[in-house]
Amino acid sequence: MFKSADLNISEPVNQQIYRKLRKAIITCQVLPGVLLSEKEISSQFNVSRQPVREAFIKLAEAGLVQILPQRGTFVTKISIKKVIDGQFIRDAVECAIIRQTALKINDSDILLLQKNIDEQKEANKHKNIQYFLEKDDEFHQILMNVIDCQMAWETVENIKAMMDRVRFLSLEKISPPEDLVKQHEKILIALKNHDPDLAAIAQHEHLSAILETIKIVSKQKNEWFVD
Repeated sequence: MFKSADLNISEPVNQQIYRKLRKAIITCQVLPGVLLSEKEISSQFNVSRQPVREAFIKLAEAGLVQILPQRGTFVTKISIKKVIDGQFIRDAVECAIIRQTALKINDSDILLLQKNIDEQKEANKHKNIQYFLEKDDEFHQILMNVIDCQMAWETVENIKAMMDRVRFLSLEKISPPEDLVKQHEKILIALKNHDPDLAAIAQHEHLSAILETIKIVSKQKNEWFVD
């Protein structure tokens, strides 16, 4: 699944391996319950076990794997409670962020957000779900960059890993990309009007959609979920 050629020398190996494993878990290339072999993954990437072990620890912090002494590292099932808790925290952080964004946003930021939405539409047109998810994340990151709050994005990225698995499972039928694009466009309209209240409402509606989505997905893929 993984190759040493996937790595580059411009950043720490453990961070690269973490991101690639995170993506594989979120997009269900590696399914819940699967045992991750430290030895096999280090061999695939042609690296020592240490950076793989460090990546496992970070995945555990994000709730994507469980490290069991003497047994190994297993991909966790999707916790409904953690998704709900993550949505609550993300909603609080991002709604506060977008209020400030609405007041500080400039024409250059608006053009960047519009370009991102256009790229979302293109990804949807070509049924490229992984690229769409990347652009979805980028949209929210741009909003935080407007007020220069990198720590907010790092916080959100860490708590939303479990949510991202639900997002991926729901994109085809339950929460299609075109609906998410419309929600993003609604947020952008509020930002263009420099209306913090309307922006916060649009953001809240967007982020709250997952609460209904998870009810449907967890019934369809019951064996992948835990309460």
